[in-house]
Amino acid sequence: MAKLARRHPDNTPGDWYVDDRCIACDVARQHAPNLISSTDDGLSIVTRQPAGPDEEMMMWRAALACPTRSVGTISHRDTPAGVFPQEVAPGVFLCGHNDLRSFGAHAWFVPQANDPFLVDAPHWDRTLVQAIEEVGGVDHVLLTHRDDVSDAHRYAEHFGARVWIHAADRDAAPFATDIITTADETTIFPGMVAFAMPGHTRGSVLYLHSERHSFSGDTLAWSRRTSDLRAIETIWYSRQEHQRSLLRLARSGHHFEYVFPGHGDWTKGPIDDMSDRLTRLT
Repeated sequence: MAKLARRHPDNTPGDWYVDDRCIACDVARQHAPNLISSTDDGLSIVTRQPAGPDEEMMMWRAALACPTRSVGTISHRDTPAGVFPQEVAPGVFLCGHNDLRSFGAHAWFVPQANDPFLVDAPHWDRTLVQAIEEVGGVDHVLLTHRDDVSDAHRYAEHFGARVWIHAADRDAAPFATDIITTADETTIFPGMVAFAMPGHTRGSVLYLHSERHSFSGDTLAWSRRTSDLRAIETIWYSRQEHQRSLLRLARSGHHFEYVFPGHGDWTKGPIDDMSDRLTRLT
């Protein structure tokens, strides 16, 4: 819950505000880019109050995704139903409830008929769990790397799901049931390939689903500023290996239209020339 006593002084007047516990992770701005912007030091503030139900929902998504729960209302309004999971592309849902331990990383849910899955894990939230239960649960939790594990163990235990992580990052998820050992690619289940992408961490993995969706963890994201692919800039393991990983992916023959990252923007619709964009990026 946002703390009114810590309301940032630069918020525009009105009911919605952001408090000063913001960690500059950009999550709230991704959900409400025309309503929330940043100060010179990167902290989020409300610059325009929402007008109409669609913009109100944008603010609620910002509030429930913010990992510090710094977005709220002076009037302490009750949260409406159906904020998350949010369908951002056909059959692909954003979980919200981003976790502070993951520095606000996104988690994704695909409730397909066979092998429904989570990519990374959100903060444990009972309302979100019930929404996932209503569409059949989760069979797999696919972890992209050590940073974004969050409450994966709770979701896996609740749904009886298998948990996948690369061997190089396995110490971050000792509860994992399946370890990816290859330095190239592994088929997780029909239509899902784990592509090893060392760079951000040694055990970073990008998941390619149905040659259409790229769940990229901390490897790739979409830039709303340039309307193009961008590489994640924070590298903990090896910048050289990160560059090699991107080049290997570009030459792999795999294709995808959408990119769903751990941090940063996701695509709002199919990008027909994504392979060319990836090649230019490398």
